[in-house]
Amino acid sequence: MSQVPAATRALRVLRFLASQPDPVPLDRILRACELPRSTAYHLLNAMIAEGFVVHLAEEHRYGLGVAAFEVGSGYSRQEPLQRIARRPLAALVDRVGHSAHLAVLHGRDVLYVLEERAPGRPPLVTDVGVRLPAHLTASGRALLARLPTAQVRALYPSAEAFVDRHGKGPRSLSALRALLTETRQRGWATEEGEVTPGLASVAAAVVDHNGHPMAGVAVTFPEHPEHPEHPEHPEHPEHPEHPGTSGAEATLDRATLTAEVRRTAALLTRRLGGTP
Repeated sequence: MSQVPAATRALRVLRFLASQPDPVPLDRILRACELPRSTAYHLLNAMIAEGFVVHLAEEHRYGLGVAAFEVGSGYSRQEPLQRIARRPLAALVDRVGHSAHLAVLHGRDVLYVLEERAPGRPPLVTDVGVRLPAHLTASGRALLARLPTAQVRALYPSAEAFVDRHGKGPRSLSALRALLTETRQRGWATEEGEVTPGLASVAAAVVDHNGHPMAGVAVTFPEHPEHPEHPEHPEHPEHPEHPGTSGAEATLDRATLTAEVRRTAALLTRRLGGTP
């Protein structure tokens, strides 16, 4: 806890409410933010008075107020995260030769806020403004792995919360927990054709000074060597046998791609005042 515990608790509540698709009952807030009931009542009443939270008395639920919308609108106008990340993301693409993107968590989805496409690479589904299920994407998994267990449980209360795209990926909270535990221990996330068949991604989380995940940095590349976009395919521009390409040009393996993604995420983390 910081030296201003009330402020820290208020921010936790705002962050939790912002991650939910709909207003939530008090018990959900208590569990996700680890607050005593009496403290939560006083805190929520103060936030209601300032317009950051609204109480839907008939539904016995709490949601974000107009003041929170104003803060969000100000963020959208300033785009600080995108401004900080644009050059490092472009440098990442130059080093690895594959498209990269930056995504933030929004409820159970990730929202893509920045994309840097590598020259000659086809467009991806992860264009700016696109939302995808967080549990299926490398960026989403990197972010979810840094959230408290209670918050992950609140985001995925039942099997219906697990959207399916191509029949792959976790379909239950226990399967997701196992995947996130592995991701947390490893320090980076991956997905194999769960967003787009034939393409894979690796991602790492960008965290702030409180260790909270702010964004995910990811690189997307062909899953198998037989894919024309894979560096080991003969038709790929970087392949030694491709016309006009020097045999001395080396291709990047997955370990190197992962290291470069983590390097970029660490750089952005430091710029946000966090510790990689």
